[in-house]
Amino acid sequence: MARGRPPHPDQLTPAEWRVVELVRHGQSTAAIARLLGISPDAVKAQARAARDKLGLTSRHDLRYWPGIRAGSARQHSEGIAMPLLSQIARRVENLDRARTFWRDTLQIPELYAFPGLAFFDLGGTRLMLRETGARDEADILYLSTPDIATAHASLMAKGAEMTGAPHMIHRHPDGAEEWMAFFKDDESRDLALHSVVRP
Repeated sequence: MARGRPPHPDQLTPAEWRVVELVRHGQSTAAIARLLGISPDAVKAQARAARDKLGLTSRHDLRYWPGIRAGSARQHSEGIAMPLLSQIARRVENLDRARTFWRDTLQIPELYAFPGLAFFDLGGTRLMLRETGARDEADILYLSTPDIATAHASLMAKGAEMTGAPHMIHRHPDGAEEWMAFFKDDESRDLALHSVVRP
């Protein structure tokens, strides 16, 4: 009987994918370690293993690598339509206070919350409140597209400054995947492509 772990059916293991998606989301090693509850050395090891498997030489290459996880709902998406506003990110100093204001004072439906984040439904446009503890970070507009890979390639061809490859940031319990790709406007402020891909 063969010993050891059986080969994984994807080009990266689930642990490597979790690190790679966060690298493509622009997170630092320390931030990834906090989010995943592992050590910085484990993050570096997973990123290095992924780079070695993919034949990439740097973290920069990994951030721009356009791969898609096996079984992803995005493997079957197609078509391009640009753009609708799907999400607004607003930084807040105190998330508990902000949630009380938006949910209780304004009576905006809260969709869900995670540590440091809360999401509200503004009539079909999602508001993401992001606790930063500071006022010096710009808010971000997220532009919806059904085919994030095609939209990303189109913007690159038109000279837009893309800051990474499309990457999955969340998988909902129903299997729907949220994908993002960030780029800069004419004044170097962050914008993002956003795609929700359903299985």
